[in-house]
Amino acid sequence: MSPEQMAESPDGGSLLPPPRPLDAIDQDILQMLQSDGRASIRSVAERVHVSRANAYARINRLVEDGVIRGFGARVNHERAGHGTSAYITVKIVQNTWRTVREQLRQLPGAAHIALVGGDFDVLILVHTPDNRALRELVLTRLQAIPEVLSTRTLLVFEEEDLEPQG
Repeated sequence: MSPEQMAESPDGGSLLPPPRPLDAIDQDILQMLQSDGRASIRSVAERVHVSRANAYARINRLVEDGVIRGFGARVNHERAGHGTSAYITVKIVQNTWRTVREQLRQLPGAAHIALVGGDFDVLILVHTPDNRALRELVLTRLQAIPEVLSTRTLLVFEEEDLEPQG
């Protein structure tokens, strides 16, 4: 496959092949793994009515194509010692997204970073142990990035995970 046919991964890392269409079985596999990322190949195969070899091959293809980005645990951040969560909106110098993104990835507690359109350029979700740590993150770390023009912090009072529950 030529480099022109490859696409940059969402995380800015390695190149991915162009997306392939997903059929109903692929969609069922994705739904099942979103509910239970620890599901065995056997249980996936039984649920979607394919052989174990077929299920294994499909899951590998979904991973290789970048459809499945990984497997992990859903964490209760408060119980894990990160009782303060906030969304931070950031305005940045035009055309500095790639540089800023690399610096934002280094922020302690950053859980999600998105380039967005609207009144601000970047939206960051952070989880910190407490308000003091949040203050340090915003005023010392984030605002020290030269390309950051301004920030606004939105404290999260309560949150709910809408992803399928296992």
